[in-house]
Amino acid sequence: MTTDPTLHQRRRPPTASELAGIPWLKLLRPDERDRAVASIQVGDALSGDLVCRVGRPVTYWFGVIDGLLKMSADNAQGQTMTFTGVPPGGWFGEGTALKRESYRYNIQALRPSRVAGLPVDTFHWLLDHSIGFNRFVMDQLNERLAQFIGAREIDRMNDPDLRVARSLAALFNPVLYPGVGELLRITQQELAYLVGLSRQRVNEALAVLQAQGSIRVEYGGVRILDLQALRTSVPARG
Repeated sequence: MTTDPTLHQRRRPPTASELAGIPWLKLLRPDERDRAVASIQVGDALSGDLVCRVGRPVTYWFGVIDGLLKMSADNAQGQTMTFTGVPPGGWFGEGTALKRESYRYNIQALRPSRVAGLPVDTFHWLLDHSIGFNRFVMDQLNERLAQFIGAREIDRMNDPDLRVARSLAALFNPVLYPGVGELLRITQQELAYLVGLSRQRVNEALAVLQAQGSIRVEYGGVRILDLQALRTSVPARG
């Protein structure tokens, strides 16, 4: 009896185009870049694959080349709490990698996704040798802190339109997710998983936001028209 190979078993060296999409590589000196490129691996995650699992020791610092991941954890009552989505260009888990601890959350692919991994030993070598890499990681940690403060605010919002607006704004963060640009490729069902609402309710909220001119719903995704409006305004129905 044969089984499908795991994500780790499916890893491979990155292509030139995949390396071109890794934002922090351009900040490294030639010798630092050569060392990083030699150790980066890419895995093709299937929908539902767990990239990181609660309790597993950290082995890589991960980034999304293409696709969409979900960061979540289960509480004591067995309910799943979704913290954020991770769209293309996003690198995550630097806090866990810094402390070399076990994961306290799950990272799951919501659709087929290409995920890059930098071995944790190379991650620490770059921290020890590269000023550019240190600045990138510091910016990541600072932006991540603001993201999770915002996520706490979203959790306390009773207005579904506002929840969708703020959640979309978080996914369009140009610092954490530089690969998104102005068009986020996401289905309404995927957004529903991330926001914690039904697909129908998300569809209604998207219609409200589109009518206000903040977004435009396109085939296969959502185009941002006014990011500041998503971040600050209170959607009003009717």
